[in-house]
Amino acid sequence: MEMEMQDALGAGELGETVARLAAAAGLLEQAVERLVERQSAFANDAEASIGRIVATVEARREAELEQKLAAAEAEIAELRAAACVTATVTHGRKTLPGAMVNLLAKQGVAVDSLEAGSLDAALSSLSMEQRFAVKAQLLRAGLMG
Repeated sequence: MEMEMQDALGAGELGETVARLAAAAGLLEQAVERLVERQSAFANDAEASIGRIVATVEARREAELEQKLAAAEAEIAELRAAACVTATVTHGRKTLPGAMVNLLAKQGVAVDSLEAGSLDAALSSLSMEQRFAVKAQLLRAGLMG
């Protein structure tokens, strides 16, 4: 009979332990559900914040590009206007400015007879920018083809 009592007490304690473990498991499940909900809410908040940051950066970049485009368009318009003015001033012109004639004369180039080889040889002592400027003036004046 003593054994039966011990078995009955052991079964009662075992049942109580199982019930406590089941309750603890239930609490753990609830805690996990809350953690999942919090993580989901955090992920949504983070995604929204990142979206706002990206939109801000894109808006700034877009504004910056629009400013650059406007500046480039303005510069193109200025260059076109300057080209029109230059074209109307030198249209049909077959003479060079006096300073250009003097510069060429110092280099030993006669304006009456321009040959590409002699022109390049005469301009070799000038800097690259000066050579471009001389050739541009000659092209505008129609003396070089």
